[in-house]
Amino acid sequence: MREARFEVLVRAVGAPLHRYLVRRAEPAAADDVLAETMLVLWRRLDDVPNLSDRAEVDPDQVLPWCYGVARGCLANARRADRRRLRLVDKLARTASPPGERTEHADLYDALRTLGEVDREVVMLWAWEGLAPQEIAEVTTLTANAVSIRLHRAKKKLAAELERKNGATAGQEQVKRGSEL
Repeated sequence: MREARFEVLVRAVGAPLHRYLVRRAEPAAADDVLAETMLVLWRRLDDVPNLSDRAEVDPDQVLPWCYGVARGCLANARRADRRRLRLVDKLARTASPPGERTEHADLYDALRTLGEVDREVVMLWAWEGLAPQEIAEVTTLTANAVSIRLHRAKKKLAAELERKNGATAGQEQVKRGSEL
């Protein structure tokens, strides 16, 4: 019975958790952290909210809690890496050879100007499609704190992108006099 519940959970959250981790860690590390996350989910199967003995589970009901577990496992992996290798955390970075611009490099540069928690809030909102209440469950912040951080972070990102590009972020510039 326990194995069947776990299989239902893995089918519901496996792919979203993998995408979540790939965006935040090197691909090889993401697979290791996913394995550790699944081990924790197995151990804490009875703690997963809204997980029943039914054959199906609503991912929206269990994913925020599972994202929180994955986030904790990722933090543990990062602490271990710093102890062993003293590497700099590469969250939200894209490494590129000098002189080569990566796709959306300005956005990644702007994201790096945010604090770690604000960057995580923005990424959970933008990439994982979570609502402030769900982000609060992942980050252990209150929903109100998430909303405030998200609002401020989006304003800071827009200002940073506008400063870099010289244009209002997200809007095309129309040249005056170019119309007939």
